[in-house]
Parts: sequence; structure tokens; C-alpha cells
Amino acid sequence: MDAAIHANVQGKRVAVLMTDGVEQVEYTGPRRFLEDHGIQVTLVSPKARGEEVQGFNHLSMGDRFPVELDVRDARPGDFDALVLPGGVANPDRLRLSTEAITFIREFARENKPIAAICHGPWTLIDAGIAQGKRMTSWPSLKEDLRNAGAEWTDAPVVVDGKLVTSRKPDDIPAFDEALLRELEAVKV
Repeated sequence: MDAAIHANVQGKRVAVLMTDGVEQVEYTGPRRFLEDHGIQVTLVSPKARGEEVQGFNHLSMGDRFPVELDVRDARPGDFDALVLPGGVANPDRLRLSTEAITFIREFARENKPIAAICHGPWTLIDAGIAQGKRMTSWPSLKEDLRNAGAEWTDAPVVVDGKLVTSRKPDDIPAFDEALLRELEAVKV
């Protein structure tokens, strides 16, 4: 990809909100892609800074990742976009964190891009963002999202306003490109 084409994303900031049980590649893939485009990425979690998040490769334990910012100290105003990786346990645990759900909700209130993949869209239900949105996700979330008022579709990536959703790790390239387009549109 031509770096000059994406020069206007240099220095933008993206928060990745996650905790234990995250699908590792849904964090590492987008993070590497964004950093390769000069975007600053911060791992935000309900855990304290310096603690670690346990990644998973499907059902097998993967790597551990240091928390860079406790969600209680994070402010959406400090970031240009939010990424919500999946994994089954990760969003399930985030849904129980009032601070995590508030952080997501505030991103939507500030009309900033939110990109959620696989099981990541689950948290959007609790944040009150799913209603009236066109979305995709891992297929097992289809009924949950429909029950929350979303229009679910089976597609590699769905963009509705500033909301980007994808189904699974195979969709990461389309997910990354859609997120990059949203970041290009962000005015600083």
C-alpha cells in the first residue's frame, strides 16, 4: 500500500479495549496493520496498567499482552477510534465491566469510529449501540444482535456510519481496510 495515500492517518490514536480471553489474532493483526500506517495503538483494559491480558488462539492459550492503560483512566477524547476484538470470554467479561461499557458508549456519543470483530459486537448491545445498526459478527451472536434491534447480515465487513463490524479472523484484511478508511475521514 502506498504510504502517501494514507499519510493523513499518521499520528492518529486508536484504543483497543480487551481483557482475558481475547482472540489473539484479532488484536495482533489489526494492531500491526495500524502501527504499520503510523497510527498509535493503546491496549486499554479493565485491568491495571502493567497487568497482562491472556490471549487465546481459539480454545488454546496464546500470548500475554501488557495493559497500557486502565479503562478507568482512559478518555475517548484522547483517541480517534476504538477497536473491540473478539474471542468468546473477552467480550463476555467486558460486558460485566461498567467502566468498559461506559467507555464504549462514550465513543459512540462522541461519534468516533468503533470497529468490532467476531464476538466483539456483543459489547455494543450493552453499550446501547446495536439498535438500528446494520452489523455482522460471529454467527452465534446473530440472534442476540437482532434481539437488540440490529439488522444482522453475513458479510466479511459491514460499515454503518462510523461502526465497522466483521465476522471472524479470516475477515481481518477487510476489517483493517474499513477501519483505515474511517480513520482517514477523522478530522483532527
